[in-house]
Amino acid sequence: MIQGIENRRSIRKYKADKINKELIEDMIYSATLAPSAKNRQPWKFIVYQGKEKEKLVDVMRQGINSEKITHELMKEWAFAIPDAENTVRIMEEAPCLIAVLNTNQKTPFEGIENEKRIVEICDSLSIGAAIENMILTATEHGLGTLWIANTCFAYNELVDFIKTDNQLTGIVAVGFANEAPAKRPRKPFTDIVEYR
Repeated sequence: MIQGIENRRSIRKYKADKINKELIEDMIYSATLAPSAKNRQPWKFIVYQGKEKEKLVDVMRQGINSEKITHELMKEWAFAIPDAENTVRIMEEAPCLIAVLNTNQKTPFEGIENEKRIVEICDSLSIGAAIENMILTATEHGLGTLWIANTCFAYNELVDFIKTDNQLTGIVAVGFANEAPAKRPRKPFTDIVEYR
């Protein structure tokens, strides 16, 4: 298992080859096996391929273009818009995009009370575990993935397109890698672990 974790990479270049349904369903099944707080299982996965994927990418592009002008959602992160625009290129190239929803939560752009915020954090952790299972299963099958959070720059446009009021946690790009990135550096173990 540790080898699969070490081999996982964030892939930003994809081959055009389609992904068969069985592989996608295997990835999603593994996601459903993740631990979840109070067994709430707050996840939902919507798979986009072909023309529907192209529409989703167009909506992402339009939302980013709007955010460039208005800075309505992510004012302090305006510097990251060029990276979000590169994400659109990656999404165009990947043959499959999987939108991940938190079915227990609504938009992250509105304030909520403290207790609900704690529950939202727990649900987000559960979904993070599900996505990790999904991308490790993809790695095991020889697929590449990219866990996309830049959806925040086009959040409202994307949830309108998806037709949901559930919280959009992110999108996972899936396909056969057309690159072999080196392992990214990690913080020294001594900096991140403390025994007491």
